[in-house]
Amino acid sequence: MARYGSIFLLMALGGPAAAAENMKFSGTLIEPPPCTINDGGEVDVDFGNRVGITKVDGVNYLQPVNYRVTCGPGAGAWSMTLAVVGTPADYDEAAIESNVDDLAVRLLQNGKRFPLNQPIPIKLNAPPTLEAVPIKRPGAALKEGRLKPRPPCWRCTNEVVCDG
Repeated sequence: MARYGSIFLLMALGGPAAAAENMKFSGTLIEPPPCTINDGGEVDVDFGNRVGITKVDGVNYLQPVNYRVTCGPGAGAWSMTLAVVGTPADYDEAAIESNVDDLAVRLLQNGKRFPLNQPIPIKLNAPPTLEAVPIKRPGAALKEGRLKPRPPCWRCTNEVVCDG
């Protein structure tokens, strides 16, 4: 008899679950206002004409990255992120490859390494301070040449965040 009770219990548990009532959701989808960086132009950093190849050490030639985030009306109510999308140097995830062998440009956010391809939350009215500095592959001897970092793509996006 216990055997039939076990089979009956398995049949009862394996049966279809009770159907839930239909659920209704309502609301309005709002498109976030568009944002641009430097009005869609390039973000340029000038290290000058006299960067000494023996003085590139990740400290010398540090320059501010001047950029401006502009968004449409109402953007302040949205969560914002900023990312620099590009190919990192294989020896530093926060450095953009350049056209010169063993030379890259490291980005810093508020004094700390700013890894490429990783969005960070920002406040539109107080964007982070960004800086750039040339670096070389550890142990490398640089050759003279004109530095041109491979252009990254700067993205500022609005996010819809749902907590609950």
